[in-house]
Amino acid sequence: MTPFSYARADDVPGAIALAVATPDAKYLGGGTNLVDLMRETIERPAALVDVTGLSREITVGADGGVVIGAGVTNTALAADRTIRTHYPMLSRAILAGASAQIRNVATVGGNLLQRTRCGYFYDDAARCNKREPGAGCDAIDGFNRIHAILGASPSCVATHPSDMCVALAALDAQVRVAGPDGERTIALVDLHRLPGGSPERDTVLDPGELVVAVELPALPFAAHSTYRKVRDRASYAFALISVAAGIELENGAIKDVRIALGGVAHKPWRAFKAEAALRGQAPSEANVRAAAELELADAAGLRDNGFKIELAKRAIVATLAELSGEQA
Repeated sequence: MTPFSYARADDVPGAIALAVATPDAKYLGGGTNLVDLMRETIERPAALVDVTGLSREITVGADGGVVIGAGVTNTALAADRTIRTHYPMLSRAILAGASAQIRNVATVGGNLLQRTRCGYFYDDAARCNKREPGAGCDAIDGFNRIHAILGASPSCVATHPSDMCVALAALDAQVRVAGPDGERTIALVDLHRLPGGSPERDTVLDPGELVVAVELPALPFAAHSTYRKVRDRASYAFALISVAAGIELENGAIKDVRIALGGVAHKPWRAFKAEAALRGQAPSEANVRAAAELELADAAGLRDNGFKIELAKRAIVATLAELSGEQA
């Protein structure tokens, strides 16, 4: 592990000042991903700014929306009564990810910013443009069963590993960040980048910016939502395909719907095309299948992961059938 300095921040302005003072500084939340990467010398920060004591509250606004501090642990968020009642897809997504021990330590901010779990990214003997820009991508012609089928590029076919972020994408979450130039709010669907020609950049955050909170709007459909994860084993495995979905029916037709996919792209994938196709339609298997076909029309498989295209379509159909049946 490369030597580094350590400082614990007392507040958000202090954290930003500490980070700006040292080039190549990183914010430390739970450390469940960052410390792993440091041990493997994939990440080599010159300094760590500990922000674990900041932003640890979950508050409900007058409009019914929720503000989640970036320092809230995954366990605390999943167990929160408001989240379980009004945003069940989020609670279920968190419980589907990692182990209980990791969820006890991992934070909301850290979950948003975790890096891909592509095996070639972690293997310093492999070529990886995300780890070393311009080196090439061994995953494209290698073992790529878990890799992207949407939004990939010749530079990178890695997928985003988070379950929580898939639910947040479906919930129209907003991410509040603070940095040297002040505060701004970024839609969760815009926070993470597709790889393009610079896969080493995971997000649109600027140097020194710190995730402070995640805001969830009050959404009528959100209380009737779920999260489905398809994986190789029942626990502690990353998604081959996951679906976060919520639906609101009125007079037998879909009044509103949200769908996001995990395990398919470099970022949580909001299924805007499928949503638009389904609004106003009956929630029949044929209609949902047609919407899924539309969403996956541009999907492209690699040697080992072509099965994920059909799997994603079936997962969308099964998830919406479950939600529609509960409302019937």
